[in-house]
Amino acid sequence: MLYILYFLVLLNTILALVTVFREPRDIAATWAWMLVLIFLPVIGFLLYSFAGRKLPKKRLFRYQAQDFNEIRKLIGQRLQQLAIRPNEQPIKNNRDNSLITLFNTLNQTYLAPDNHVRIFTNGPQLFEQLIKDLKAAKQTINIEFYTFYSDKLGHQIRDILVEKARQGIKVHVVYDSLGSFGTSELFFRPLRLAGGYARPFLHTHSILFDFRLNFRDHRKIVVIDGQLGYIGGFNIGDQYMNRSRKFGYWRDTHLRISGPAVYQLQGQFILDWNATDIKNPIKATLAEYFPLVATDGNSNLQIVTSGPDSDEQQIKMGYIRLIQLAQRTCWIQTPYLIPDDSTYDALRIAASSGIDVRIMVPCMPDHPFVYRATQYYAHQLALAGVKVYYYRKGFIHAKTVVIDNKMASVGSANFDFRSFKLNFEINSFIYDKALAHKLEQIFEEDLKYATLESPADFAKQSWWLNFKQHFSRLLAPIL
Repeated sequence: MLYILYFLVLLNTILALVTVFREPRDIAATWAWMLVLIFLPVIGFLLYSFAGRKLPKKRLFRYQAQDFNEIRKLIGQRLQQLAIRPNEQPIKNNRDNSLITLFNTLNQTYLAPDNHVRIFTNGPQLFEQLIKDLKAAKQTINIEFYTFYSDKLGHQIRDILVEKARQGIKVHVVYDSLGSFGTSELFFRPLRLAGGYARPFLHTHSILFDFRLNFRDHRKIVVIDGQLGYIGGFNIGDQYMNRSRKFGYWRDTHLRISGPAVYQLQGQFILDWNATDIKNPIKATLAEYFPLVATDGNSNLQIVTSGPDSDEQQIKMGYIRLIQLAQRTCWIQTPYLIPDDSTYDALRIAASSGIDVRIMVPCMPDHPFVYRATQYYAHQLALAGVKVYYYRKGFIHAKTVVIDNKMASVGSANFDFRSFKLNFEINSFIYDKALAHKLEQIFEEDLKYATLESPADFAKQSWWLNFKQHFSRLLAPIL
């Protein structure tokens, strides 16, 4: 009997080694999966099939170079008509220019000047404005969300889209099948019958392919008539309208943009749609999808994307560069604080250099292991001099960074491994003192509902809570 047990342990170890090393991955993720597969026989392999499998690039990334180049050509033509030269640096500040150049190099994204931007921090106000804008659409509506629930708000927005499609407006919806769990394709049948389109991101009707936790579409994009765009952290669902008993008040940050930055949002949506529905691609034209936009705003923006289709981790690089550029303050809000080594070191270096580094995270979990890992890193960063705050009014889901009251970022990307390299994300990087000042004021307002967690507070934790945090930290690269 003992020999059989030894044989099973040896067999499980060999299978774990073969499973983990047959695909290239970083060292941290390799050891995390080895831990799971060896110490959780059978269960570990089931978890791996859901969260650990990597996908072939041909299946993961269907963008055609022709689509990408054609969209860049169309955007370039419009920018030229607006007297905007993407390769020039209109900002005279060397700090700003270094970040702009970084994104030009890594993401081939231009600096879009002269935008109007409105900040939303609560769901009822955001969706009231979004619904108003959707009803006013005249040509095209493009929507992409990680979560599109079939609840009261979801039905309300879907029904508006159905009505607009019946009016002859071109409507396209991309949603993530995991993030929208419980929303079947039948939910969008009225939209398709009305002449609109709705598809789950990179869906193939293959159980083996789609049964996965990684490589999800975490982006939040809305583009209306090619002139108005939305980007941020909110999804579509009742919980984002403060209707959830579990979360209560939902605190998030979203932007409404009009101006040249909308072109980049539109271009990214078209790429995502064409990768998702190769049978019904969007054939973009200047007049229909990239019309002339107003250029009388004051905000300079760069729309930056990242995802598992690239090894550059563009948004993470942008976060690190923002932290490095901070001279006085670096204030961050994120629901998940699970930084990799480079981001963790950047935060520690900034705090140790006298920068006022503040991070605000939720006081409640929505994913147990993720939350315990967040608590672990919050503790370690507090020991390094970072001021860590627990938001207690409800659940904070905002993904914002603001430095020195001058530069900022708002988008879909959290401060964790998943957003950095496993999910498709999109952020707006902001070069506007007025907008950065507003975001700083919002942070200060949130402090009224937050408590500062000192190293002494963490030291009072029970041994069991400490164990859960340390164990979750071991799984950080795969959470």
